[in-house]
Amino acid sequence: MALKTVEWKNNSVIMIDQTKLPSSLEYVTYTDYNQVADAIRTLVVRGAPAIGISGAFGLALAALQSDAKEKDQLIQDLETAQKTLLKTRPTAVNLAWGLEKIMSVAKSEKTVGQIRVSIVEVAKQMAEDDIQINMSIGKNGSKLFSKNDTIMTHCNAGALATVGYGTALGVIRATKESGKNIKVIATETRPVQQGSRLTAFELKHDGIDVSLIPDTAVGYTMANGLVNGVIVGADRILRTGHVFNKIGTYQVATMAKQHNIPFYVAAPLSTFDMKNNPEDVIIEQRKASEVTGIGDKKTAPDGINVINPAFDMTPPELIAGIITEKGVAKAPFEESIKKLFQAN
Repeated sequence: MALKTVEWKNNSVIMIDQTKLPSSLEYVTYTDYNQVADAIRTLVVRGAPAIGISGAFGLALAALQSDAKEKDQLIQDLETAQKTLLKTRPTAVNLAWGLEKIMSVAKSEKTVGQIRVSIVEVAKQMAEDDIQINMSIGKNGSKLFSKNDTIMTHCNAGALATVGYGTALGVIRATKESGKNIKVIATETRPVQQGSRLTAFELKHDGIDVSLIPDTAVGYTMANGLVNGVIVGADRILRTGHVFNKIGTYQVATMAKQHNIPFYVAAPLSTFDMKNNPEDVIIEQRKASEVTGIGDKKTAPDGINVINPAFDMTPPELIAGIITEKGVAKAPFEESIKKLFQAN
């Protein structure tokens, strides 16, 4: 495995600090769930699947940190930690999924000792499963692309957005591993540059041919026939096929439709939200300084109003297929998504 984003070692959580990329590949070690919460909030770790596993590991740390001698007290401590971790990023559904899975394990055990052991084991298994799930997504998606294709991707849905391998980039990796020669065009993904800092770094690191474009050049590259397909990840997918992903995804999908280029989404079933409707989803609004400067350099006047949503919604009519570990959902999405869950 080329890059491992988050892992459990010696009762600690070890993460790649993604805020330091691409300048340096640095790892951080956490022993307190509040540190993990802070890491999620400040984008040390990001990407829906990676956040889900980080949340699970955060609760494992909380179980070890707790002085509780009785089950009820430990559950109370875990619920406090769960609330802290859940508040960090409201849009990605994997975080709630990871936390709920660990809480149900905790509640099912009888003693404090059993809870601590089980939580750590289950969280570690979730991390291992994430890699296997991504490989299955990759295999299912690789059939949709041909040799010599140039695939566009937006944001980072690679090893750095998961425990390892990736969702959208997992499909790209699997396509290459199947013997097809492919190229990738990555958008820079303003304002936090996940495309230029992370996707370009990761693909170059793995020897995959990648070209970087400004977000404003999506239409140009498509109009000039430089792209055969688009693949992105997702932070939340509704039962209706509405996809919430990094801001700018909707524009890329709209442009792809205009140029008859298939637009695919790759995500595990843990990213699906089968309960909520589009209007129920909270879009995270991030701080103005991400837009008004780069690092310490100011790029906008003081006191300017800023609208900085982290995500947007792509409607199902723009999507050619949603690639999961259980197969590819296609329109009508409500039916095909339901079938994937029945196969699960």
